[in-house]
Amino acid sequence: MIPMPDRSLRHARVPGDKSITHRALLAAALTGGLSRIREPLVAGDTNATRRVLTALGVPIETLPAGELQVVGRGLRGLIAPEAPLDCGNSGTTARLLLGILAAQPLVASLTGDDSLRSRPMRRVTRPLREMGARIRELGDADRLPVEITGGELRPLRFEDATASAQVKSAVLLAGLCGGQPVTVTEPLRSRDHTERLLRGLGVPLSERSGAAGHEIRLEPVGQIPPFDVTVPGDFSAAAFLVAAALLLGTPLRIHGVGVNPTRTGLLDVLARMGAPVAVLEPRQQGAEPVADLLVSAGELRGTTVVGTEIPALVDEVPVLAVLAARAEGETTITGAGELRVKESDRISMLVANLRAIGVVAEELPDGLVVQGTRNSLRGAVATAGDHRIAMAFGVLGALPGCELRIDDRAAAAVSFPGFWQELRRLETGP
Repeated sequence: MIPMPDRSLRHARVPGDKSITHRALLAAALTGGLSRIREPLVAGDTNATRRVLTALGVPIETLPAGELQVVGRGLRGLIAPEAPLDCGNSGTTARLLLGILAAQPLVASLTGDDSLRSRPMRRVTRPLREMGARIRELGDADRLPVEITGGELRPLRFEDATASAQVKSAVLLAGLCGGQPVTVTEPLRSRDHTERLLRGLGVPLSERSGAAGHEIRLEPVGQIPPFDVTVPGDFSAAAFLVAAALLLGTPLRIHGVGVNPTRTGLLDVLARMGAPVAVLEPRQQGAEPVADLLVSAGELRGTTVVGTEIPALVDEVPVLAVLAARAEGETTITGAGELRVKESDRISMLVANLRAIGVVAEELPDGLVVQGTRNSLRGAVATAGDHRIAMAFGVLGALPGCELRIDDRAAAAVSFPGFWQELRRLETGP
């Protein structure tokens, strides 16, 4: 007799939000006193931010409860590092740090691992040069390593061709540290964790949306105060457990997840696909909205995702692609060209891996088309060290009848330490 799966409600928590942990560490370093960051993400990417801040003279201590205590050096008080700043695999670390360093009276060089050194940097260095920072490329054009000489900056009005939270944040941080007003206009509103954090610290920020796009203006302040913040659970990490619960038919409640509306576009797409995820007990946690997510079983159907939706779900495209592989019909995702310059060329990687395990998929210049299937999926998955590729296909590999060999399961630790254990708990029960 075949045992029936356990359908009892599971409970889970996910690590602290990666984007917010980065920003909290950087902001704390710019205060004039002692800040505390509770429930941060401790993983490869955020460890890179901690490492470079320490090299810039910022004392950071881990307290017994896992909290981080940061002693800030002020808006322009960082010290010159003795060696190149290694940002590891973290694009957020490199790009936001460039904005801060643009206003520091010092010289520093930034580098990273092979993946990070393959990602474009001029999207950030160009506006910083316009503000007065001197930036020299030390290797390939538009790539790390770079050397930055900071100092006096000028005001800036910058129109960003893409909706990039990293570019926007770099410019805002340069204006903050340099004591200059800056205005950033983006075609669509990108994630706004930087704006929420700075506004909560008393930095004058105004926003407006119109035909020209979404505009954010920062006015300078003399200092920002120390703070105490609790980091919400990472929605992008939760997305992988949501997908696994949907495909396994296992009811799941994920507690304390950040539900910032600039991050939760996946929920709207899931509702169209026939799998609404309930948002329970919404509440405010500092500057960020938080809630529990309740996932129930549902039959998925294909959908179309267009470019205006991408900024609010750009990190969830890999998990959406694997959900599409098990949905009825066809799913088309366009307007996601930004994915070609992430930790890997995610569009190419997704299509190649889907085909390798038996899914019909087509690569588009700015997206992909996936045909859903009920067939058992088997084969090898190449991750190129990309954490989101590893976890997305890990979800598919957890399904009965599917046998996937993922070449670098350890990549998940970049953003979700303990992912494989949580996935196993969903498969087998509490």
